[in-house]
Amino acid sequence: MNGKALIFVVLAAILGAVGMSSIYFVDERERAIVFRFGEIVDSTVEPGLNFKTPFINNVQYFDARVQTMDADPEEYLTVEKKNLSVDSFVKWKIRDVHRYYTRLNGRKSNARLRLSQRVNDSLRQEFGKRTVQDVISGDRNEIMEIVRKSMNEEAANLGIEVIDVRLKRVDLGPTISERVYQRMAAERERVAKELRAQGEEEAEKIRANADKQSQILLADANKEAEEIRGEGDANATSTYANAFGKDKEFYALYRSLNAYRESFGSKQDLMILDPSSDFFRYFKQPNGGLQN
Repeated sequence: MNGKALIFVVLAAILGAVGMSSIYFVDERERAIVFRFGEIVDSTVEPGLNFKTPFINNVQYFDARVQTMDADPEEYLTVEKKNLSVDSFVKWKIRDVHRYYTRLNGRKSNARLRLSQRVNDSLRQEFGKRTVQDVISGDRNEIMEIVRKSMNEEAANLGIEVIDVRLKRVDLGPTISERVYQRMAAERERVAKELRAQGEEEAEKIRANADKQSQILLADANKEAEEIRGEGDANATSTYANAFGKDKEFYALYRSLNAYRESFGSKQDLMILDPSSDFFRYFKQPNGGLQN
């Protein structure tokens, strides 16, 4: 390679380096500031391909996406002087990159520190106006909106915008939580005792009604049984009377034979009777001594 060719290659390389250093690209998710020897010359750079003076200007990029500042849990006093442990987070993004750089030196850590201080102050102020009941059950959305608006007033001077403030968790302090738990347990125990007492009362009513119904059923059944038994006895007596009335002598003999069977059924029995007694009349004469 001769000297002219070498010079051409060197010049081409220099021109290429100069050309490359004069071009820079800004992503849509970024903001950029152009500096000239450390001085800001342009903070309104549009996304896309841009040009700058080589070796004189330099470009610094900043993330313009939504950022999350997750604050550490803090304790706040309510109007009743009760501690609440609150865990919150803030959503924010760069709105004015020039102010962001000049006020916060372009550092996320500085922005998070300022936002953390501001959210703590705002939450402390809002919690101090409300009771525990208001904070837990009613005013959380209102508190978050008030804090967001309050933070935006200061955040605008820092070149950032607070998009949202959220309370992830609001817990009672350990002492208060224990007292609340004990009170809830006592209330549940009272309700349980009341329900058990009502259950026992209903059970007694059911048992008493069942006993009453059973007594009524038994009485009705006994009454019906006695009536049926009486009707049966009456029918049997009538049947016996009609049957035995047709032959009184046979009936007398039948009764005597039954009496003999019952009386002499056991060898251990001993009877002392007059032989002329009517009990032995069928032993003397087949007709029992009765005249036709």
